[in-house]
Amino acid sequence: MNVKPDVLFISHGGGPMPLLGDPGHHELVVRLMEIAGILRKPSAILLISAHWEETVPTITSGANPSLIYDYFGFPPESYEIKYPCPGEPILAGQVYDVLEKAGISARLDDRRGFDHGLFVPLKLMYPQANIPCVQLSLVNSLDATTHLAIGRALQALDYDNLLVIGSGFSFHNMRAFFAPNTPEIQAGNEAFEDWLEETGTNAGMEESERAERLAHWDRAPYARFCHPREEHLLPLHICYGLAEKPSDTHISARILGKKSGMLYWGAGSLADLSTEVPG
Repeated sequence: MNVKPDVLFISHGGGPMPLLGDPGHHELVVRLMEIAGILRKPSAILLISAHWEETVPTITSGANPSLIYDYFGFPPESYEIKYPCPGEPILAGQVYDVLEKAGISARLDDRRGFDHGLFVPLKLMYPQANIPCVQLSLVNSLDATTHLAIGRALQALDYDNLLVIGSGFSFHNMRAFFAPNTPEIQAGNEAFEDWLEETGTNAGMEESERAERLAHWDRAPYARFCHPREEHLLPLHICYGLAEKPSDTHISARILGKKSGMLYWGAGSLADLSTEVPG
């Protein structure tokens, strides 16, 4: 019988900014480091990045993937970041197999590197870069039910001590990030975050209702204001499809002045996270 992996949805911040000392990412940096310090160290990481879309779910299968600096206009040091973690072709093959067995066409890619949705948060969480990683793409239809189904297919994975990370952002309105934080923007941000926390954590909610809410996430308060395009939310759908239960812990962090959330499902507990982030 396979043991379900630990599953974590994170808000990963803006490009390389969490690694550049940006004060708007201080809470995120503290939270990611705290989380990694509490979780058991995984044997491997499967990460779903909001920054990779393909016609079918595609899996990095190379033994030593390079890095993809898929951001623009940042200081030169942003393009010199190193994160030389190995790939994990055996895990990649397992991911491919369980998707295909579930009737979901998939593809292995032994040439693609890791984008910043992987190397930025993992450089904070596991700076030694000694945990093998595999990256899984989104499907470019951006259909919510498709991504829930991908997550459910991943339930069949049988890999000891695996950590699955959905690397996205619970708020991703780029104009609002750089606009004055008006009462209207703040109200929309907080209303959607409240809906997301309730949807993810309410233990009294039937799983059919939780899945329905996520499938029709765009009916949530201020949904399209917070996500004009949903690619940064969909890693959460894969995480929930895999876990298919209430989240054990909700973690909040203010990123670039906006309330942002993360969710954890697992055998351990993140209840020991500090309630206040030190300045």
